[in-house]
Amino acid sequence: MRKRTIGTDPRTRREVSVLSLGAMLFGTLTDEATSFAVLDRYVAAGGNFIDTSNNYAYWQDDSQGGASEELLGRWRASRGITDEVVIATKLGARPKAPGTGFVENGEGLSAEVIRASSEASRKRLGVEKLDLLYAHVEDRTVSPAETVEAFGALVREGTVGLLGVSNHWSWRVERARNLAARAGLPGYEVLQYGHTYLRRRGDLPGLTCADGDQAAVQGDLVTYLKESPELTLVAYSPLLGGGYVRADKPLGPSFDHAGTPARLAALDTVAKQTGATRNQVVLAWLLGGELPAIPLVGASSVAQLDESLAALDLELTAEQRALLDQAR
Repeated sequence: MRKRTIGTDPRTRREVSVLSLGAMLFGTLTDEATSFAVLDRYVAAGGNFIDTSNNYAYWQDDSQGGASEELLGRWRASRGITDEVVIATKLGARPKAPGTGFVENGEGLSAEVIRASSEASRKRLGVEKLDLLYAHVEDRTVSPAETVEAFGALVREGTVGLLGVSNHWSWRVERARNLAARAGLPGYEVLQYGHTYLRRRGDLPGLTCADGDQAAVQGDLVTYLKESPELTLVAYSPLLGGGYVRADKPLGPSFDHAGTPARLAALDTVAKQTGATRNQVVLAWLLGGELPAIPLVGASSVAQLDESLAALDLELTAEQRALLDQAR
């Protein structure tokens, strides 16, 4: 599998596969045997970039999360996996108590939480060092400086390699990066946001606030990333949970606008020309686009993963890409 570099510091940067595997439902909705089989297939195909979080998947088992990290820890130990596989995890959105959610009762991004939660993630994963640690969601109750300093301290101590951020407004990301630079601390280098071929509406409430959708790639984030080639975009939910191919998985209100039918028609045209599935065309579009992204795909079976892996061999022509890009 092709690789790309994330991070700029020679001491912490890593070579990761251009397709990342999400482990969100491993250990809860996806049983251990199936999860292990998917992980084994991904690594056998050359994949080495796995994504999880300390709150996955609390909504499935009425917990605070942790099942996904624990399963990955067991898989690593059983397979003798060391640092050849890069595991990214997140903190900040773990509920403080079972039966609650991160919006009303999330752990947040205080210095105390960052240290305690990162240590707990290391134990669950069975690692001495977290390869990539994200700030999962915004915490407006804590000063950005406190969060930046706490994350930077972990990198300096050697318990975290790279830092990332997810579901934050782009101006908050830039503010945090500026604070880190002024303090001589490592800052966010990997950005994880919802991104796919269909365009989302920007006038609906987002993940954690009523001001819009800061969890998705919109125009401001696109321009920010284009002007900051040192940053890496990891695109979560690129296949919309089956929404492109399954009638029982409606796209939802975020895609209820006039541009969606036109882009779906363009997608179908290219799929017919290439003999690929809609999902594969979407992944190929993301992989080779003007704004390069690492698609983060989930899989509840080896067959689902194999469909995504096949997209790595799909090369869109300039004409096909133009058709997709220009659809309105």
